[in-house]
Amino acid sequence: MTTRTWESLTVPAAGTYNLDAAHTRIGFVVKHMMVSKVRGHFGAFTGSVTIAENPLESTAELSIQTESIDTGMVDRDGHLRSDDFLAVEKYPQITFKSTRVVGHSGDEFTVVGDLTIRDVTKEVELTVEYGGVGSNPWGQVVWGYSISAEFDREDFGLTWNQALETGGVLVGKKVKIEIEGEANPA
Repeated sequence: MTTRTWESLTVPAAGTYNLDAAHTRIGFVVKHMMVSKVRGHFGAFTGSVTIAENPLESTAELSIQTESIDTGMVDRDGHLRSDDFLAVEKYPQITFKSTRVVGHSGDEFTVVGDLTIRDVTKEVELTVEYGGVGSNPWGQVVWGYSISAEFDREDFGLTWNQALETGGVLVGKKVKIEIEGEANPA
C-alpha cells in the first residue's frame, strides 16, 4: 500500500481514485409536510478524485444517473423522476465538478464546485471528512470519506410544491446531501 504523511494525516499517494459503487451511498434528505423528513439515495453513479501532491490542489468529479433515485416508495419515485422534479428524460444526469479546495482543519476539508441539476449550474460548498486509508484483502489502497452539503432546490429549477391547508408546503426547499463511501485506484 502506498501512503504518505501530509499535515499529520496518513493519505494515499497522489493519483486518481474511483468512487467504489459497492461501498458508496449518495443520499439526500428533504423535509416533508414541514413536520418530518424523507430520505432517499441514487443507486447509479460514477465519480473520481484526483489527489494532488499537495492535497489542497486535488479535484473531484461525480455523475449521477437521475433515473436511479430511490426513496423506497414507487409512486413518490415516479413523481421525482417526472417533469415536476428531475425530468429524467430531459436531464439524465446530475453532475458535480470541484473547482477548488478552500481550506481544511484536521481531517475536514471544504471543497467548492459546480453542481448541475436540470442544466442549471450553481456553485456549492461541500464539507468533506477524510476517513482514513487502508489496504483491502487484495492489497489495494482504499480510503474513506463522508461528504455533506445543503442547497436550495429551487435554485436549480426544482420548484414544484403544494400548499398545505394547515400552512406551509408539502416539500421543503432545502436538500441535505449525505455521501458516505470509499475510493480505490483507477
